Amino acid sequence: MGGDRVNRRKFILNAGAVTGGAAASTVLAAPAIAQEMPSIRWRLTSSFPNTLDTIFGGAKALSTAVSEITGGKFTIDVFPAGELVPGLQALDAVQGGTVEAAHTACYYYVGKDPTFAIGATIPFGLNARQQNAWLYHGGGNEAFDEFLSGYSVKGLPGGNTGVQMGGWFRREINSVADLNGLKMRIAGLAGRVLEPLGVVPQQLAGGDIYPALERGTIDATEWIGPYDDEKLGFYQVAPYYYYPAFWEGGLTLHFLFNKAKYDELPAAYKAALDTAAKAANVNMLALYDAKNMQAIRSLVGKGVQLRPLPRDILDASYDSAMKLYASLSESNPKWKAIYDPWSKFRTESYEWFRVAEYSYDTYVYSQQAAGK
Repeated sequence: MGGDRVNRRKFILNAGAVTGGAAASTVLAAPAIAQEMPSIRWRLTSSFPNTLDTIFGGAKALSTAVSEITGGKFTIDVFPAGELVPGLQALDAVQGGTVEAAHTACYYYVGKDPTFAIGATIPFGLNARQQNAWLYHGGGNEAFDEFLSGYSVKGLPGGNTGVQMGGWFRREINSVADLNGLKMRIAGLAGRVLEPLGVVPQQLAGGDIYPALERGTIDATEWIGPYDDEKLGFYQVAPYYYYPAFWEGGLTLHFLFNKAKYDELPAAYKAALDTAAKAANVNMLALYDAKNMQAIRSLVGKGVQLRPLPRDILDASYDSAMKLYASLSESNPKWKAIYDPWSKFRTESYEWFRVAEYSYDTYVYSQQAAGK
């Protein structure tokens, strides 16, 4: 009898240990963030319309991932351009605390300082892979973040478009002379590069481009590439489609966060933002690569006149860009602090890419074009 009691006691203790262990496992299996971290809700304004699922979708991808990683504790509400603030005022909204976050192209803000463009893309710069290499492992993020801190914001790369198209023109362009007096919507430093060639640059948000092109307020526009451009309908009012956009070899979009709000976040939430932003960065480039190859065929089928930019325009633009960069390095210490190491990285990256990437691409593309 006494032995039975002892055995029963051992059984209960053992059972308790098992169920307790199972309960502990259940607790450990649930996200620690969801149990211990605060509930936080942010607002993010995009510089892009929600009709463009690729580029606007980058912010939605971040929001979804952050919510899932944190078990719904950290939520980010995403608003398209114009709903809270105009698309080109996204940085100001974050800096002033109107919203906690934005998804934008930093070269929109070259009017504040040309240095903003280096973190995004500059004419004759890096392609998407080289840009990511510089940002993540070449000191780019650290240097750009130091610059952004002067505007009370923190940045994370959040998407890349790949090499863009050179834009839509209402009339054919055959030489540098045809650029004289051309009114063109063009972003970043490209306008300053093209001004000496006679172009009159205009800065317009994505949703404002089509009506300006239709009315003849502008003669030409660049946006991104075939998929987005077809959605925006540019081919209906400007039949000539040029390539490539030498000014955007690999545009990086950024998530910008109000620095004070970002610094208040728990370390786990900062890690969630970083992880989600990296996923959004990779996903956007893959989406554009997949969708552009179908869209370019569709556009040509609709009668679009596909043209390479004339070599004399490329050469004159390259010379103009290098002169601009030299001038900025002399006059703007913030520019020089980032541009000098960026330029060294560009040179070394080009050397490597010529060895492997360029030689491989050139051969296989020529074989495919020959029908082999």
